[in-house]
Amino acid sequence: QVQLVESGGGSVQAGGSLRLSCAASGYDPSRYCMGWFRQVPGKEREGIATIYDRDGTMVYHDIVKGRFTLSKDTAGNTLDLQMNSLKPEDTAMYYCAADLMTPNGYCHYVPPRFWGQGTQVTVSS
Repeated sequence: QVQLVESGGGSVQAGGSLRLSCAASGYDPSRYCMGWFRQVPGKEREGIATIYDRDGTMVYHDIVKGRFTLSKDTAGNTLDLQMNSLKPEDTAMYYCAADLMTPNGYCHYVPPRFWGQGTQVTVSS
């Protein structure tokens, strides 16, 4: 059973930065991918930065491209999200997710197989 634990959320002013971290246990990087999603009340959870395939291809939602960056440790069990130039509209609950790769090595997250408990990010103007 994969378990995901997020950390690093908090409150920051617009233009500031935060770094989220997701630590996975019971996780085999050769079989799973990880990514970050976020959700605001009344809206669906959306993927913002995910690892797409066994090569580690990173995919970013247009709304965070150029501002958010994924990084993972060499063992592949931790996935960090560096968030720069934060905007009030980035305020959301942020979730780490893991998905099982397809036989040809892709992760589609529809839906992800596992979720973390979430960490709140609040950006004030």
